[in-house]
Amino acid sequence: MLIVAIPAVFAVTVHEVAHGWVANRLGDPTAAQMGRLTLNPLRHIDPIGSVLVPVALKLMGAPFMFGWAKPVPVNFRNLHHLPRDIALVAAAGPASNFLMLCGWTAVLAVAGHSPLWREMGWTGVLFNATIMTLNLVPIPPLDGSRIVSALLPRRAAMLYGRLERVGLFLTLLLVASGALGVVLKPVLIGIARIVSRLVA
Repeated sequence: MLIVAIPAVFAVTVHEVAHGWVANRLGDPTAAQMGRLTLNPLRHIDPIGSVLVPVALKLMGAPFMFGWAKPVPVNFRNLHHLPRDIALVAAAGPASNFLMLCGWTAVLAVAGHSPLWREMGWTGVLFNATIMTLNLVPIPPLDGSRIVSALLPRRAAMLYGRLERVGLFLTLLLVASGALGVVLKPVLIGIARIVSRLVA
C-alpha cells in the first residue's frame, strides 16, 4: 500500500495545490483563505480517489493508474485577466504532474537494484503521467477543457462550457468503455519508453 499510496497521494495533492497557488498569484485568494495551499495531504485527500482506487488498480494489475483529490476551490471572478488566467490555473495541475514525473524519473535513475524504490518510482511515473494526460483531455470539467475554452471565441466558449453538465458522466463512460484508454495508452507507452531509456 505504501508503494502505491505515497506517489498517489503526492500526485493528487500537489496537483490541487498547484491550481490554488497559481490562482492565488493571479488574484484569487480563495484556496489560501480556506487553508488549502498546503502540502499536508490530510487537507486534500479523498479516501476513495486518493488511496482506495489507486491501490485497487495496482492490486488488479491495471495497465494504468489514476485517482483524484478534493478539488481546490477557485473563484474565477477574482482573476484579473480572463480567460487567460483560467487557462493558466487549469494548466498548473498537469504541469505539476509533469514535474513530479521528472522527479520520480530521477528516483529511478538513482534507485539501482532496490526493488522497493524501483517499484515506487515506476508507480510515481505512471501515476503522474496518467493524471497529466487524462486532465489534458478537452472534456469539461477536466483541465484541458479550461485551456481549450480560453482559446475559443467568447460565444463558442460559452456553448462549449455547457458540456460540463454531462462532462463527468461522459468521462466515466469513456473510461468504462475503454475508449479513453485507446487514446491515453499510446501516450503513456511513449512516456514509459522515454523514461526507460533515461534510467537505463
